[in-house]
Amino acid sequence: MPKQKPYQTYQNNAVNTASSGELTLMLYNGCIKFIKQAEKHMEQNNIEAKNTSIQKAQNIIRELMVTLDPNVTLSQQFMPLYEYILHQLKEGNIQNDPAYLEEALAYVKDFRDTWKQVIKQSRQTRYAQGERV
Repeated sequence: MPKQKPYQTYQNNAVNTASSGELTLMLYNGCIKFIKQAEKHMEQNNIEAKNTSIQKAQNIIRELMVTLDPNVTLSQQFMPLYEYILHQLKEGNIQNDPAYLEEALAYVKDFRDTWKQVIKQSRQTRYAQGERV
């Protein structure tokens, strides 16, 4: 069995020990990373790499869509926003226009920042109640 590199081991441990909230945050961060990579590849006119990065961002958004609970009102409000982000990513890819990617990126950053606050408040509430965080 080949040895894993230390960073890869760290990443695997981070994912395997993360709470569901932290995993969602990781998905948002990954999506942001791939959209930024796609923009960079677009500037460099590297169509294949741009397409690959956009597909990775789209897959993350689809994963976030799958995790929504349709019985929760907030989830019903998130779905059209995720669909819009997917649309912007697709159009950015087809039109080779970074404006579409920028708009998608802005939404994902807003979701990520809001999610960070939710996690922070949740931790503070649990800590105040005497739970270990």
